[in-house]
Amino acid sequence: MFVCKHCAGHFEAEAVIDANGNEFCCNGCKNVYAYLKSQGLSEFYSKLKKGEQNLAKPSSKHFDKQSAGSMFSKLLRRDENSPFICELEVLISGIHCPACIWLNEKALSNLEGVLELNISATTSKARVLFDERKTALEEILNLIIAIGYDPKPFNEVNGAKNSLSREHYARLIVALACSMNIMWVAIAVYSGYFEGLSLGAKKILHFAEFVLASPPVFYTASVFYRSALSSLKLRQINMDVNVSLGILSVYFYSVYAMLSGSEQVYFDSACMLVTFIFTGKFLQTKATQKAAQELENISSLFVEQVMSVKNNSRIPSISEFKPCDVSEVKSGDFVLLRSGERAMIDGVVLSGEASVDNSSINGESVPVGISKDDALLSGALCAEGSVIYKATSSFQGSFLNKLSKLLSNASFARAQIEELANKISSHFGWAILGLCVASFVFWSVANISAWSGANAFGVAISVLVIACPCALSLATPIATLVAMGTATKRSVVFKDAKVLETLAKCDIIAFDKTGTLSKANLKVSSEQRFLPFDDEALLALASASTHPISKAVASYILKNALSPFRLGALENIQNIAGKGITATYKGVKIAGGSAAFIESMAFIESKAFVKSLGASLADDTQGSSEYYFMYDNKLVARFFLDDELREGAKASIKELKKMGLKVLMLSGDKQIVASKVASELGIDESHGELNPEQKALLIKELQKSANVVMVGDGINDILALKSANVGIAMGSGASVSVGISDVVLLRDELSDLVFALRLAKKTFKVIKENLFISLVYNALSIPLAMAGFIIPLFAAISMSFSSLLVVLNSLRLKGRL
Repeated sequence: MFVCKHCAGHFEAEAVIDANGNEFCCNGCKNVYAYLKSQGLSEFYSKLKKGEQNLAKPSSKHFDKQSAGSMFSKLLRRDENSPFICELEVLISGIHCPACIWLNEKALSNLEGVLELNISATTSKARVLFDERKTALEEILNLIIAIGYDPKPFNEVNGAKNSLSREHYARLIVALACSMNIMWVAIAVYSGYFEGLSLGAKKILHFAEFVLASPPVFYTASVFYRSALSSLKLRQINMDVNVSLGILSVYFYSVYAMLSGSEQVYFDSACMLVTFIFTGKFLQTKATQKAAQELENISSLFVEQVMSVKNNSRIPSISEFKPCDVSEVKSGDFVLLRSGERAMIDGVVLSGEASVDNSSINGESVPVGISKDDALLSGALCAEGSVIYKATSSFQGSFLNKLSKLLSNASFARAQIEELANKISSHFGWAILGLCVASFVFWSVANISAWSGANAFGVAISVLVIACPCALSLATPIATLVAMGTATKRSVVFKDAKVLETLAKCDIIAFDKTGTLSKANLKVSSEQRFLPFDDEALLALASASTHPISKAVASYILKNALSPFRLGALENIQNIAGKGITATYKGVKIAGGSAAFIESMAFIESKAFVKSLGASLADDTQGSSEYYFMYDNKLVARFFLDDELREGAKASIKELKKMGLKVLMLSGDKQIVASKVASELGIDESHGELNPEQKALLIKELQKSANVVMVGDGINDILALKSANVGIAMGSGASVSVGISDVVLLRDELSDLVFALRLAKKTFKVIKENLFISLVYNALSIPLAMAGFIIPLFAAISMSFSSLLVVLNSLRLKGRL
């Protein structure tokens, strides 16, 4: 019988021997061993106990460029700004302990071109960010194979989850069945103490208890042992170390007592220990999986193919559309969306009419009609009709894909308070082992006749089991997981768990005005024309800008046109974000934008004209937004625009102030306009005439004394959103800002902002409650166990109950806030 040097598997066939005389079960193990040695990764074996590796056999796969692309190319996400930067999500099969994670992280991180790497211990999912100019996809996959693991597309992970669930059910059924039967035997044993029972009958009953206790101890509880061994290999003590020591100590002591003829055995306690602890963990797993599933539901919306036609000069007919892989659609291509199909790409409708259902994305159950020139967000389900639309992004840059990526990455980051709890738990284990030994020694040597060695053993086991830091370890992750799942159901998406904690601690909330507090549905209320000009020039200029004010002016000119326009081409376009735009139209220089922008331009004729008006352009008492137009270096017109406030804005501001938050408003409009809107909404402080850079600087200034939340529509507020402690984007700008925001409000409603803040504060409160429950539980239960008032069976029940109490307390986050 041989033992493989790499996987530690036993084999009888002829060994494969390397130059140093090491024996391997196959060439695969030999090659992996040699590779780890050559790369300086042999430390991996020191993190595994000899003979206990139980590593999976190395895969015989090898990827070339074509095979890697066919299997994994659909899972690659490319950075739109840096197309060579790719992100890959891959399931690494064969990971079963922290040493495996350590090895994969070491090997992949040393590969040139790998920029960032995260591996989830719970799902074995790896997220690799790499530069394909320096390393190819197949190199990453082959490296994973070279160190003894098997890379698979992450979409196969659902099958692994189902398998894990079935295994949990099997272990639970074995534990419950044996526990119910062993209790009948235990009743017979205990009743025999009072009614008399022959020694032979007792031995038979003890043997029956031994038979019934063995399956739960060695099958059901094996998950605890594996986790405990992995922890000890890394010289750490987790909660499963205490559980494993408690279960095995009770069981093997009972075996010794049975063989030596002692009347007192604890097989029933060992069996019930396993049953109660595993049942508690099973319920915790179910609650965790259910909460995690709510975060992953978005991935079920993906489809692999759409009907598309490559970009050309005309709108294609329906017969020209062919099935196309969604990853191959590029910006500018034409896409056909028919009844019953879901949009995978963002775009603008070119022809046709349809009714689309956005409930899967923003929770709105009422279908919305779309027709020519309407925007279409990916994720929308066509309920009726059909449209042809032009893609405005690739699938990688689509709103649906960005949202999926945001949710997918949420599980990697941890809140600061969770990291603190984990540190406490890691030190807690050593302390409990010390208290366990001290309790055993004390009751063994204490001169108290009522206590025997068996009693000392029982006290030690009770201390070991009751003090497991399960509740402490669960306190933060279960609460944040439930909270993020609850938020997702309300169409509020959090980037990660850290955001919940940061948001709960924020003191100031700053709002952008247009598109956030208002509907960004500006309309021209009046105009002043100082000199005659070509309306076609104004329409061309206003149409060239995406700013809401420019779009409103363009709509106004087009609506009031006496005859169809024949627009000429603009040249020398310069768009200054948040200020204005300049261009040349048919040889004439034109400009449009804010008062400050127009006044800053060095046009002598314009300044002279302003002077003749007897006032600055910025002087105005109407409290409306304004748009100024210059034609041939002369100021020729200005337009006054009014905006409709968003429904519920005033009530939401009131609620935020009740929560103790300081509310202020930032706007690019004139101060008089900003003050007017702020007054209507009950906002005490407003700042007008701010460009995007000035908004960001103001946010940074506020951060010197407080944590700041910035809420914007994600178009002109990207700098401010990035600068704030927490950036929150409204749904109207989500396709632009979902990648840089910490929170996205998909329904575009300010009531969801109030909900998000309340949820964050309640989550942080629940986390502190969970930590309090776990710490108070240990503070009370450990002294009682050390004093001998708690038997091992009740210790197991108590430990499981404390964990379930933390889970149930976290589930309160699903209720009304």
